[in-house]
Amino acid sequence: MLNLLRIANLSLLILFPIAWFAPLMRAGLLPIFGLSEISVISGMQALWDSDVALALLVTAFALFAPYLKTIGIALVHFNLLKDQTLPVLSWIGKLAMADVFLIALYIVVIKGVGFGRVETGWGLYMFTACILASIAISALTLKAKKSALAE
Repeated sequence: MLNLLRIANLSLLILFPIAWFAPLMRAGLLPIFGLSEISVISGMQALWDSDVALALLVTAFALFAPYLKTIGIALVHFNLLKDQTLPVLSWIGKLAMADVFLIALYIVVIKGVGFGRVETGWGLYMFTACILASIAISALTLKAKKSALAE
């Protein structure tokens, strides 16, 4: 089981960057104009121009937290980091779920106002799936490590 978790976790090192550049949503002012695709990266680029503090927060939660957690779990899988770090790594990865919630909240607010047009993109589902897979991998890793110690 640990080998399968290793492969799944290492695949996240490839899937996260794809999700960051994938379209989270398409937004436009009026239906007659074209919709602009917004990704995690393009959204962060816009934030850096307008609100540096929020950009730092989003960068930490959307990029660094899930990627550092994935690297940390890989180090645990290959016995290069102590198993005692798993609870901390799990907590760090859950911070990225806040980004998914905020993006969904923005979509609901914009649709509720009815001023513009917003469509969710496949990247939102991919980013969400990566975060949920990361949470599941860390939980299963903790369970596998505990059962290995019990034997």
